[in-house]
Amino acid sequence: MKNITELVGRILLSGMFISSGVSKISAFEGLQAYMSSAGVPGVLAPLVIAVEIGGGLAVLVGWQTRYAALALAGFSGLSALLFHFDFADQMQSINFMKNFTIAGGFLILAAHGAGAFSLDARLAKSETANV
Repeated sequence: MKNITELVGRILLSGMFISSGVSKISAFEGLQAYMSSAGVPGVLAPLVIAVEIGGGLAVLVGWQTRYAALALAGFSGLSALLFHFDFADQMQSINFMKNFTIAGGFLILAAHGAGAFSLDARLAKSETANV
């Protein structure tokens, strides 16, 4: 049960970031404008897309999971602070709390690792077998 729930948890955490990153590619100019409206340089848009897609895929397959989870936790927290810090707007307040909740999930993943059904576990086994 533990191995399955770790895998399903990684799938659920990563899915949103992968799909969000992919959708940002086709809406690149809009992403840059939105970032600029929040005081974030639009030139950072490719980095945002790379973090979402790359980090999401790394978490999905369980490769370098602890680092990817830390990066996505930081990304989620920073996004909350930069884009959802308007507590007068109930939707922004909810998004702020959602982002920090997601960051918490990623911090737990960073602390515990990807689990048995991951590339990290497979690579660790092959390294042990080669010693």
